[in-house]
Order: sequence, then structure tokens, then C-alpha cells
Amino acid sequence: MISFRALRRALVSTVPGVLLAASLISCSAGTQAEAPRAAASADPAFPVTIDHKFGSTTIEARPSRVVTVGWNDQDFALALGVVPVSTRAWFDEYTNFPWVKAALGGKQLSTFSAELNFEAIIKQRPDLIIAIYETVNKETYDKLSQIAPTVIQSGDYADEQTPWDVQTLTTGKALGKSAEAQALVDEVNARIAEAKQEHPEFAGKTLVVDFGPENGQHWLIPARDPRRALFDALGFAAQSESDEISEERLDLLDRDVLFVNGATRAKMLESPVFSRLKVVKTDRTIYTDFSTPLGGALSYSGPDALLYALDVLVPQLANAVDMDPSTPVKDLSAVT
Repeated sequence: MISFRALRRALVSTVPGVLLAASLISCSAGTQAEAPRAAASADPAFPVTIDHKFGSTTIEARPSRVVTVGWNDQDFALALGVVPVSTRAWFDEYTNFPWVKAALGGKQLSTFSAELNFEAIIKQRPDLIIAIYETVNKETYDKLSQIAPTVIQSGDYADEQTPWDVQTLTTGKALGKSAEAQALVDEVNARIAEAKQEHPEFAGKTLVVDFGPENGQHWLIPARDPRRALFDALGFAAQSESDEISEERLDLLDRDVLFVNGATRAKMLESPVFSRLKVVKTDRTIYTDFSTPLGGALSYSGPDALLYALDVLVPQLANAVDMDPSTPVKDLSAVT
């Protein structure tokens, strides 16, 4: 499994000859490109043009070989019924997560590597590349676009900050499944609204997300980051501090609710400083490990993943907020 630090890894340079290889693939597919345009025009969803931070991408016909390059883009494609021919490798446990198993229906999900491997992408002969949840620079975009039409994030958001609903709708448009994408967004939003109505006590409480704590290091996730989008949507406020903090500043974790994503409860309690925090001692801390479905759901954050996370999280958030010892918070890091 790739840790959260891999999200900040610089994109590797293209392999030698990648542009030549892309050109050869384009030439070999020439006869397919000459297929009657009438067949493509029979599909009302295509052609479609998607604007992004480097201009726009036009997809002429419904794609049949989709490669996802962003860290979580496969989760959105699967929710829309499309199994990519290859995806960016991230969580080793991904295909065992319940919503992923259901979406795959017994099919295999191929991965190319954790690195951005242009040669491996070319070998898949994609007719669409999705790279929304990734820091794509212009050089990388140009290289990917020579392989196949490439959809990246809008210029309206910072790199790797596209909201889940925007990512769902963008992916749906690229796949010719805009109606399905809107239905998924509506379903998740309805479930969030229901949870907020049932738990008005969430509103205004400050919930700190400690992401990927390891070896005494902690990463605080700020508001509007996709990795805490569900907590924001449920009405929780975020701490003002963000990014990495040291063990000496663990007092910043001591707010109304603490959510630890990426370490087990037992591991965290090995730290005397952490164990003494009031939010820990009074059972207002929720733990999950990356290997658990909940940890994966909040990292991938596609619509099906968020629906799963809502089912698991909402009861434990209620237990954490109520300050009632008769409703203990379940250790979700022990749930597989």
C-alpha cells in the first residue's frame, strides 16, 4: 500500500521513445479512426468537450478502453459501471473493499504501477485517460494527450482538491454517463442531508483529521480537502492548522472530535503524549487504518465509497459527540 506521502511524489519522466510509440499506435489505429462517423453520431452523449486547467479535451465517441491515472479516479469510473483496462496502483487492498467488489462483479482490475508509467499506459491502447486526482503539469498532460484524449482537473481548484461531486460529474460526462453521475451525486447528498437532520449536534463541532500518523509524525487535513469532505458535509468544523506537525504539538489535536486515519488504536496509544490528550481519554477519538474499508473509502472517496463510509461513520460520530460513556466509540481500526 502506498502511504499518503506518495501523493506528493513528483511525476517521473517519460520513458525513451514514448512519443514515437504513441505515434505508432496512432498510425496502427488509423483504420479504426476511419470508421463511419454516422455510428459515432448515433450516440447523443458524444462528441463531448470537457474544459480543464490547460484548455479542453474533446472525446469523439464513447470510450471502451479507459485508463485511470489519478490516485482515486478508478473509484469514480467503477461507480459508473466502467471497469478501467488499467489503473494507477495505490492500495493493495482496494479490490477487496466491499463497494469495489460489488462494482467489479468478479472482473479483474489491472494496475500499471504506483509510478506514472507512460510505456505501460501505451500498451493498454486506451481511447480515454482520466487523470483528475493527480498533480498533472503541462508537460505530462501533453504526453498523455498524445496517447489518448486526457481529462484532467478544472482550473477552478488547486491540484488534488477537486470536490468529489465535481469529480463524479466530470467523470460521468467523459464516459457518456452524465445522468448516472448526477443520480449518484443526488443519492450521496440525500444521505448526508438525512444524517445531518438526525444529528444536529454535529454542526459546529470541531473535528480534527490526523492523516497517516506514523513514527511520531502527524498530518492535519484542512477544510475542503477531499480526504475530509464527508466530515465537512456533515456539518463539522475543521481546525485552522494544517499540514505536518510534530509530537510536541499534539495539543492541536485536542478539540471536540479526533479522527485518526492511517494507524491502529493500539499503535497510537503507544505514545504517552497522545494518550494524555483529553479527546483521547474521554472516548471522543475514532481510529481507522488504511487497510480497513473505511480508511480506503475516505481516501478514494468515490460516491459508492462515501455511501459505505456514511453507514460506518455516522453512528460512531454520534457516540463520540454525545459524551455518554454508555455509548462507547467502536475501534474501527480493528474492523476488516
